[in-house]
Parts: sequence; structure tokens; C-alpha cells
Amino acid sequence: MKTNLITRAGWHKLDEELKHLWKVERPAVTQSVSEAAALGDRSENAEYIYGKKRLREIDRRVRFLMKRLEALKIVDYDPRQDGKVFFGAWVELENEDGDIVRYRIVGTDEIDTKNHYITINSPVARALIGKQVDDEIQVQTPSGLKEWYINKIQYTPFE
Repeated sequence: MKTNLITRAGWHKLDEELKHLWKVERPAVTQSVSEAAALGDRSENAEYIYGKKRLREIDRRVRFLMKRLEALKIVDYDPRQDGKVFFGAWVELENEDGDIVRYRIVGTDEIDTKNHYITINSPVARALIGKQVDDEIQVQTPSGLKEWYINKIQYTPFE
């Protein structure tokens, strides 16, 4: 199930992508397609064929982003959240072996495993919502049941 929640920074990132595609990339590709079309035979013109394909990809992404941005609900930080895990929180977890991981709970449009952004729909995030520091969570994973302790909760990135 895809949630319609997003952080303000995530919404701005999608909005910037939309603006870039519409105002920068699409006009440039349109120009190159026009120039390629002027060269004559379009059936064997790789620039023309690739350009038209790229235009379809851009238009598809633009339509998706326009609809998605309208449907999304921005969730801003609220000071009443302090001390508990909610949407947008950075959470530091530790297991019995002393391994530490840090995650940020975000919407499905913001998932970024490299930066440890996990979706609110993930089993870990669902187990964390509403919990506080020193609480224990248990998450069923493909490799078995995992237990984690909450060390830290912040609504700004960890230093």
C-alpha cells in the first residue's frame, strides 16, 4: 500500500524534478528532435528515434509527478512528537551484539537505502511508531526474528 505522506524536503525534491524536466530537459530534447527531423529520413535517424523515445519518458514522468504531488500530504515536525517515534524521525537502534543502525522514517516517494531512509510502511518503521528511547522492538525478517533497542530519536539528522 502506497502512503500519501511525505516530508517537506521530499516534496520539494519531487517538485524540483518536475520543474527541471518541464523547463530544462524537455525543451532541450524537443529542440534536438526538431533538428534531427530536419535532416531527412526519420526511419533510420537514431537521434530522432532516441529523442522521441526520451520525450515519451519525460512526458510520462511529468504526468506521474503532477498527479503524485497533488495527492501527497506534507507532514511537518511538531514539537509534541519529541521523545517518541513518528513520521520523519531519525532513529538509532542497537541489537544485542552492539550493532548500531540509524534510519529515517519517510514516505514511499523518499525511500533511499544509501541514506538509510525507510518507508513508513516497512516492518521496522511500523514497529517503531509510537515507541520511545529504551523501548525494545521485535521485527520478523527473512532471516528470523530481530530485536532492537531504541537508543536515540531525533527530528534533525544525526551528527
